Amino acid sequence: MILLPVDPARPDAAALAPAAETLRRGGLVAFPTETVYGLGAHALDPAAVARIYAAKGRPGYNPLIVHVADADAARALSSAWPAEADALAAAFWPGPLTLVVPRHPSVPDSVTAGLPSVALRVPAHPVAHALLRAAGVPVAAPSANRSTEVSPTTAQHVARSLGERVDVIVDGGPCPVGIESTVLSLVGGVPTLLRPGTISVDDLRPVIGEVALPSAEPHATAARPSPGMMDRHYAPRAPLHLFNDPAEVRSDAGEKTVVLVMPDAPRPALPFGADVMEMPADPRTYASRLYSLLHELDERGYARVWVQPPPDAPAWAGVRDRLRRAASPHPLA
Repeated sequence: MILLPVDPARPDAAALAPAAETLRRGGLVAFPTETVYGLGAHALDPAAVARIYAAKGRPGYNPLIVHVADADAARALSSAWPAEADALAAAFWPGPLTLVVPRHPSVPDSVTAGLPSVALRVPAHPVAHALLRAAGVPVAAPSANRSTEVSPTTAQHVARSLGERVDVIVDGGPCPVGIESTVLSLVGGVPTLLRPGTISVDDLRPVIGEVALPSAEPHATAARPSPGMMDRHYAPRAPLHLFNDPAEVRSDAGEKTVVLVMPDAPRPALPFGADVMEMPADPRTYASRLYSLLHELDERGYARVWVQPPPDAPAWAGVRDRLRRAASPHPLA
């Protein structure tokens, strides 16, 4: 594994050349986007894409997002580019919005989980943009971590999770947005939000009008219409529990426990001596902090994490989604 440190604000093309060449020849490159670090491979090379699934232990029914340098490159991977896509690209690209559109035949089944659609994004991070330009190929890139674990927001998170499974890690510093992109499907009728992120439905509706929410979660082994729709995802090593009533918070005797609370919310009584951390009141700041904090809590050896959910409002939907999927599926015994 090669570690390539680059200037996150002004990445040098020469410094990125080894990573670009690795992508062109079918290798795996982890690189920063504004959301999280991605595990990238040449999106039109099925053998390279297969390496992503093997490295992550990712099920084949979970599709990938293809990252491209600009809207023209995205159109080339679609068989039918909707008018709404032009409006959304003008408003939000480069940025943390993924559009699901009808796929071009050149896109392999492994990228799309066999679906007739493909998820496309133009990332805003200068390093991601420079790498895509240097490589000259579309790059399929889920988060650069083992499947279901907390997504990485630093190069060190990638190295700890994937290690030698990656050929090159491009270290462009921490990711500023901190959670994955909003995913919006433009396949079929009304545009449908498949995964919430920091771009909310309140941001989308002024641009394209009505936005629908998915009616139901897909069957356990059915192809997901979007990444980020697994039942359990984004989870730290320690069991994570959500609570609304402070009286719900409890722990086994001697267990190192932490409670993450919202500002000005009622505090739980903690006879077992748990640590309490106050989370940001702003949804974008909370999102930027969330994954890095969960990594930190694992490193500090906490055995259990309790989280007070933020408000049920569109601006908080991305954070609430990540917390819900990270939460332990089993009640505390």
